[in-house]
Amino acid sequence: MTDKYIELDSREGVATIILDRPDKLNAWNTLMREQLREAVSNIVDDDDVRVLIITGSGRAFSAGEDVQGMGDLSNVGPKGFRRRVRMIHNVFDDLEQIEIPVIAAINGVAAGGGLELALSCDFRIASENAKFGLPEGNVGLIPGSGGISRLVKLVGPAISKKLVMTGEIIDASRALEVGLIEEVVAPDKLIDHCREFAQTLAARAPLALGTAKLVINQCLNTDLETGRNLERLGQSTLKLSDDHEEGVKSFLEKRVPKFTGK
Repeated sequence: MTDKYIELDSREGVATIILDRPDKLNAWNTLMREQLREAVSNIVDDDDVRVLIITGSGRAFSAGEDVQGMGDLSNVGPKGFRRRVRMIHNVFDDLEQIEIPVIAAINGVAAGGGLELALSCDFRIASENAKFGLPEGNVGLIPGSGGISRLVKLVGPAISKKLVMTGEIIDASRALEVGLIEEVVAPDKLIDHCREFAQTLAARAPLALGTAKLVINQCLNTDLETGRNLERLGQSTLKLSDDHEEGVKSFLEKRVPKFTGK
């Protein structure tokens, strides 16, 4: 019987991925990486999903790559390594690019690849007992799955250098202070808080949310004029949508809109 390390639940437009290897602090191994890829792929292809939450079971979000199981990544040569890790990189890229909001509900330790997973999400909401760090330098490496390229855009070069070069582990209050996360909540309130936020997002126009995410992400890497053109292009498409028509109609009729994603 194959071990199952990823749980996927979907209801009322909100999907939840639970990293479920609590005895290893939800650290990755080969099978877990493959199961995560499959779960994310299913969500990418499911137009009924309007929001995704990712969280962990037990006392960790994810401790990243399982050092004891890194043989499958270190004994294949540089080309083989790049081929294998490209798979998890593509999963993180899919989360960043999928045109729905993705919420990381960080319930505990988020280190290494676990923090890189959180960085690929749109929102990072953490419990008060969460911890964050990039300890790759302790084994002679650097973060290689977005832990540098995504981090520096969130917190700037100075904080990024300190976290990467020292391997420092910071708590939730410090993570909030430097802009690594957006909110801190009590541990027993985390999932309910994230689900409430997800439902708020799920009630909004899906095409508008997806277009907003797409344009915001692109504007991180473009000049001002290109950003303006992307805004106009997105708006011109949304103006033709059924959801825009419904939004205007519901506003005039003073009722709650019923968006269909069309």
